[in-house]
Amino acid sequence: MDSIDLRLIDLLRENARSSYAELARKVGLSAPAVHERVGKLETAGTIRGYRADIDHDAIGLGVTALIGIIEDSGADTDDVLTAVRAMPEVESCYFMAGVESYQLTVRVGTIAELEQLIVRINRTPGVASTRTAIALSTKWENRPQPGLG
Repeated sequence: MDSIDLRLIDLLRENARSSYAELARKVGLSAPAVHERVGKLETAGTIRGYRADIDHDAIGLGVTALIGIIEDSGADTDDVLTAVRAMPEVESCYFMAGVESYQLTVRVGTIAELEQLIVRINRTPGVASTRTAIALSTKWENRPQPGLG
């Protein structure tokens, strides 16, 4: 991966709907060359997909929370992950160092829905306890890293 690939990744993180022609102008290559490079980045798994940046309030998911999961000592990690993956409210899951095994980002419509989700997670075999923090507002998220390319 060279500096042009890194710049293409940076540009696509800013706007994944950019045309190959627009990307080509910004990196100084032809559109077919950019198309080929982006295709290689996709094939290699460097670019895993393209997503829309959503206003979660507008679609009824105005409550964001971070939930840490502490597994019990006899937990089957795969079973816990399978159960969490099946919960559509869970947007992301990170394996953590420290007391908590996993850190989840969840989105729901109401505090009552969050409460129901926390109960479901706590009832999951292998989960000893959870710790939840509710986001009061989002200052930014999914920010592209500056200066990759």
